[in-house]
Amino acid sequence: MPIAAVNGLSLYFERAGSGEPLLFISGTGGDLRNKPNQFDGPLGKAFDMISYDQRGLGRSDKPDRRYTMADYADDAAALMDSQGWDHAHVVGVSFGGMVAQELALRHPAKIRRLVLACTSPGGAGGSSFAFHEIGHLAGEARAKYLTPISDTRRDEAWAAANPDAYAKLIAMTAADPFAGEPGRREGAERQLEARADHDTWERLPQITAPTLVVGGRYDGIAKPESLELMAGRIPAAELRFFEGGHMFMLQDRAAVPAMIEFLNR
Repeated sequence: MPIAAVNGLSLYFERAGSGEPLLFISGTGGDLRNKPNQFDGPLGKAFDMISYDQRGLGRSDKPDRRYTMADYADDAAALMDSQGWDHAHVVGVSFGGMVAQELALRHPAKIRRLVLACTSPGGAGGSSFAFHEIGHLAGEARAKYLTPISDTRRDEAWAAANPDAYAKLIAMTAADPFAGEPGRREGAERQLEARADHDTWERLPQITAPTLVVGGRYDGIAKPESLELMAGRIPAAELRFFEGGHMFMLQDRAAVPAMIEFLNR
């Protein structure tokens, strides 16, 4: 099992593909055991890609202390060092986009090109949906609550008109085969605590890497207006929207190829 010794803990990671190095930083609750995942899409074939379970999640260590966004960013930088990467392209999705912002600010020399997907800067630029406020919801109840937020087109009328698709979506979203593992709940809660504190707004003009900001037109978690504000604050950043919600990378087939094109410039 590929494990990297990083900042006093063990991080589980996977590596595949060939080409230029790419670090993929996944979102809230990311666990590489869940399939399909980022390695099953075009990014894992277009680059020499590393992705990993962040601290507190999956098969990585779950230290019993509060986590900060700086911790997550420093983990990413140290993982790159452990693999002999002085620098790489970075794609950060949702919570991973928040980590990627901190990485770009704390370790600017490590990033060649940066993609920030369905994420937010916090502060005056707006925060993503407050997951830390719905910790009392789990399973099907949580899935039903989040579905019309994740994609604002999937409202009550859509659910009533598409009962089979709605039921399948709820079942898929509610599933958590690793829910009972020791430390899983605590690690997930610590991630949400750090997420609630995320705020790079005042520092965004310090990002020096060429940056592409991407999102879904119907995303109620990382809202389009927040992405617009973030892109406008990062020097020379590009902004593109695609047909979809928070899962736009799966919903719009043009999204990932557009990201690859940007990274390959």
